Amino acid sequence: MADNLNPASAAKAGPDSVPGNAVNISIKHLYKIFGPNPAQHLAAVQQGMSKQELRDVHGHVLGLRDISIDMPAGGIQVVMGLSGSGKSTLIRHINRLIEPTAGELWAGEHNVLAMSPRALRHFRRERTAMVFQNFALFPHLTVQQNTEYGLQVQHVKHKKRQEAAARWIERVGLKGYEDSYPNQLSGGMQQRVGLARALTNDAPILLMDEAFSALDPMIRSDMQSVLLDLQQELGKTIVFITHDLEEALRLGDRIAILRDGEVVQQGTGQQIVLKPADDYISSFIKDVNRGRVIRCRTLMTPGVTVDGPSVDAGLVLEEVARVLSAEGKDAANVTNSRGKPLGSITMSDLIAAMVPPKAEEAT
Repeated sequence: MADNLNPASAAKAGPDSVPGNAVNISIKHLYKIFGPNPAQHLAAVQQGMSKQELRDVHGHVLGLRDISIDMPAGGIQVVMGLSGSGKSTLIRHINRLIEPTAGELWAGEHNVLAMSPRALRHFRRERTAMVFQNFALFPHLTVQQNTEYGLQVQHVKHKKRQEAAARWIERVGLKGYEDSYPNQLSGGMQQRVGLARALTNDAPILLMDEAFSALDPMIRSDMQSVLLDLQQELGKTIVFITHDLEEALRLGDRIAILRDGEVVQQGTGQQIVLKPADDYISSFIKDVNRGRVIRCRTLMTPGVTVDGPSVDAGLVLEEVARVLSAEGKDAANVTNSRGKPLGSITMSDLIAAMVPPKAEEAT
């Protein structure tokens, strides 16, 4: 079967071609029902049959219901939720490790669900890379050999894959450990190998399924910093699965929160923290440090200047408070990245936003 293309792109891509470098991912009305006859129950699920009825009466399990998410090219899309919410099921649809019951999934201009076997193999090997929670390293291979593995599968020449692997091993901070085996490394070091292996493939889409969840808090924070630093340079499309809201807010350009296989809310971290969609989301964010999420452009008074330092509109409130404290000022001017004045923000604005009123907490 040939790949289905958007009409506008059909003339410029062959049947077995795959997405280019700047790849957005678009998921449209995706359903997944596990069981012997999923198609038989699809219409009932689409009309609102509950997850419990599907399981108890019909012996099928609802994995995903009507998922629609547009994931930006070159950004980090976080999908989060508690255990059983469907987040790991969702990420495995992107490279078709799991086939959906219904829906569409596009990578750039290409319909992933309609790819031919040849194009799908190429897509999995060269256009996507995956980092797992349990590291998934080959115990009998060294750090160097594990990192080279994806290029070896692609039949890249030995010298070229050695050079590429060595470069990424150094970039993730493992230079000197090339000849070590996984059982000689700590958990954090093993996860760095997994990340280096994924980056060595130079795939435009990076899928990370609970990649840092098994790590100790300090190592986990360090790996988050490594990922953010690399992303600044590489600009890959990253889909990051987590159950941790703090991690989601730190990493995600956009966040989608799942519950029982459905999207409850999606948007930027700031949008979710400031305007939770329901009580379920409110319970997630009640202990969030707002000062590390909300940016001063949201609170500034437009067009007003003050006698005080200048801060970038993209700074989070906690960073602005540090600037004001260091300068001994009660207000700051807000500018864009080119230094153009946009407005101003006061210390009282910061405090009010970082400490929600009791009425909001009660709600």
